[in-house]
Amino acid sequence: MARQKKDNWYLKLERRWVAPAYGGGVLGGVGLSFFGAATNTMAGWLYVLSGTIFAILLLGAILPVRSIKELEIGRSPIAPVSVGEVMQVRVQIINLSKASKSLVAAMDVLPEALGAPRRKVIEMLPPKDSLEWVYEIDALKRGIFHWDILALRTASPLGLFWCRRSRSVPARAVVYPQILPLNTCPIIDSIGSDESKKFESDRLHQNATEGVTKSIRNYRVGDPMRLIHWRSSARFGEFKVRELEITTGGEEVIICLDHQFDWNPESFEQAASAAASLYFYARRSQLNVKLWTAQTGVINNRLIILESLAGIQPDTTSAPKALPKSTLLWLTQNPASIETLSRGSRWIFFAGDNNDQSQPSSRRGLTINSTDALQMQLQKAVFSSIL
Repeated sequence: MARQKKDNWYLKLERRWVAPAYGGGVLGGVGLSFFGAATNTMAGWLYVLSGTIFAILLLGAILPVRSIKELEIGRSPIAPVSVGEVMQVRVQIINLSKASKSLVAAMDVLPEALGAPRRKVIEMLPPKDSLEWVYEIDALKRGIFHWDILALRTASPLGLFWCRRSRSVPARAVVYPQILPLNTCPIIDSIGSDESKKFESDRLHQNATEGVTKSIRNYRVGDPMRLIHWRSSARFGEFKVRELEITTGGEEVIICLDHQFDWNPESFEQAASAAASLYFYARRSQLNVKLWTAQTGVINNRLIILESLAGIQPDTTSAPKALPKSTLLWLTQNPASIETLSRGSRWIFFAGDNNDQSQPSSRRGLTINSTDALQMQLQKAVFSSIL
């Protein structure tokens, strides 16, 4: 406790003025000893020595403050990244003085979710010159992060006193949810279709052998033999299977994230990642896709959607809002909310760690567990009441 109080006192002194380094403390003690001896012996040379030492200490206290004062700090905008990617931060340090600056330490104080503070030692910065400090952060957590403190610390040029000054240099970093590369997504492919037409279309696709091929992929256990593309299989030396085109017709699909519930934290991160991944898959499928949350309402701008998914958190206090009257893809952990969905809508239920909790009775959706890979589960066939 006493050590902590001492550290706090030392840091306050360092931030508000200067704090003595080890060498400064020793030199101050020597100067006081010479001054005490001079007052006892009345020896002039001892007064001269002590006066010289005190003058050096005064210079050692003033120069670090001036050294930091003449440095200007700036930042470049931080490009948004997704979870799992590397974020690059750029800081510009400019020497406005006519003298070189050396041995200055810069420390960028990051939010706790982004990791420990990052440090950079400036060995030499010529006059009227600038230095770009670039460092990287592993984006491990979704969110919108703000910070503004960048500290400069030096004891240059004499090394007798430490001086620390904090600059307010605002920074904003956006970490989007992880966007999974979905090769197929039956719950998007089937959404919004009329049930009778969908049944008829499915029958046509099941019986078709020509003219509806979307792509060729590797054979997987359980694929029908009639879908094997023999010409490609002979060329590559392994079985290749045709993926059949599913006609969507350009319907409007609204992905809804039900955040007005007490979510399991891990499941909510899965839901945010699923919402972003489904949004981009639907865009590639030429669907008119939008996002709805109780905070934002219906939005369809790509950047606004990604930023909304980056910042959204479970909220059980706000009043519920009416759902849009359209075909919905409902992402939730609340099974009771599924029963209110309109005909033709689909749902994805995130079961979380508790697999014994009540499951949705409707079969027009998909249940996600916390053990299997999310990408694999989103590519599973959707359960539907018409199957």
